[in-house]
Amino acid sequence: MSEKVLMKGNEALAEAAIRSGCKMFFGYPITPQTELAAYMAKKMPKIDGVFLQAESEVAAINMVYGAASAGKRVMTSSSSPGVSLKQEGISYIAGSDLPCVIVNIVRGGPGLGGIQPAQSDYFQAVKGGGHGDYNLIVLAPSSIQEIVDIVHDAFDIADKYRMPVMIMGDGMLGQMMEPISFPDADEVKIPEKPYATNGTQLKRKKNIVNSLYIEPSELEKMVFERYERYKKVEENEVRVEEYKLDDAEYVIAAYGTIARVAKTAIEKLRADGVKVGLIRPITLWPFPKASFENVAGKVKGILTVEMSMGQMVEDVRLSVNGKCPVDFYGRTGGMIPTPDEICAALLKMKEGK
Repeated sequence: MSEKVLMKGNEALAEAAIRSGCKMFFGYPITPQTELAAYMAKKMPKIDGVFLQAESEVAAINMVYGAASAGKRVMTSSSSPGVSLKQEGISYIAGSDLPCVIVNIVRGGPGLGGIQPAQSDYFQAVKGGGHGDYNLIVLAPSSIQEIVDIVHDAFDIADKYRMPVMIMGDGMLGQMMEPISFPDADEVKIPEKPYATNGTQLKRKKNIVNSLYIEPSELEKMVFERYERYKKVEENEVRVEEYKLDDAEYVIAAYGTIARVAKTAIEKLRADGVKVGLIRPITLWPFPKASFENVAGKVKGILTVEMSMGQMVEDVRLSVNGKCPVDFYGRTGGMIPTPDEICAALLKMKEGK
């Protein structure tokens, strides 16, 4: 690992992407992720890469579609309303079985909402925000160091399964600064992409990248094949942190930066004799169902904490399948739950109120 440097989350993510072999970035400025695009604008020309600020988010995602078709490691970033505008293009990329990395630094909504941090894009990310049957792999880091560590994996996983990967963080994670270390530089190994539309040199048949299938049976066959690949993702790519579960009588479920707030609440509760643990999904899709299934019959309840009106809580409830109570505590609109608020919500659950 390199020596520690102090970096803002957005800029650390951009630098990690460059070190992961990303040579093309297409985006459009929007708070609170603009520093990511600005960093790429400065750095990409120095590495013989491409930075282009598109005329809109719609244009940017379609440029990603083109670069991914040509076999390039490509990334785009935006924040909530901008990601909404990209949804049609994301669906096209998923329907064409192409890899790319999409970053969403989430802000409050709906509509223009506000520029403060939120987690209210969970449904959009994990349920397929565009049209049709498809999934994204969704990674939710909770620290800037974890962002750095996860970016290379995001590109590798996208290439491995030929599908888009979303890195989803809230505005707080994009704007805060922390000391980080980058992994020692290794040669980036980008796999061969025989499907790429990068010129035949008269050595092979033409490649065609397409998501249009006029015959219903042909489209169904392609979707079935894609979902067989998704099963492999669910078997192999689930990531989760389990914290102090061994003796836990209650569990808090939280992801991203709110999981860090939840850990402070857990320490306070344990100091008062309440045995609480944490399950932190790192992959929001595939969701770590097994972690919740494993505790469902052992604990007295699970409290899901989010910066939203309650979205991940639905997946928690599906995972435990009625085997234990699941309560919810959330703040929205850019408000951040405090450790004391989480403690109060857990004690309320404990007391059956």
